[in-house]
Amino acid sequence: MSPVRKFCGFSLIELMIVVAVLGIISAVAYPSYLRYVQEARRTAAQGDLLELAQWLERGYTLQGRYVASGALLALPFDKSPKEGNPKFYAIDLTVLQPDSFTLRAQPIGGQADDPCGSLIYDHLGRRAATGIGSRCWDE
Repeated sequence: MSPVRKFCGFSLIELMIVVAVLGIISAVAYPSYLRYVQEARRTAAQGDLLELAQWLERGYTLQGRYVASGALLALPFDKSPKEGNPKFYAIDLTVLQPDSFTLRAQPIGGQADDPCGSLIYDHLGRRAATGIGSRCWDE
């Protein structure tokens, strides 16, 4: 009599079930992951806007205005995140009067499809967003 052989391993059906389950999980998880990455980039840009606002306020305390001798102040950085690459927001400063400013972070690159659009912060501490996203400045 020949010895009975045991087969070890997976059948094709078992492998296909595993592939299908992994496909379903990834189809649900990947969009959520992208949303969290986008929110993290937005939060970094908000922090950079607040840091620049503090920098402007320190200058205002010393000079009594947001412009330096009639010329627009040069920001210490104009992209967010200020450290590392790639950059996801371009930051610009608008000074309409010597005692008011508006900072704007415009999404660029991989962040360009952010539903919040541009993030805006002014000298009165008002926060706004130009997009249709809700809770853009909420923590």
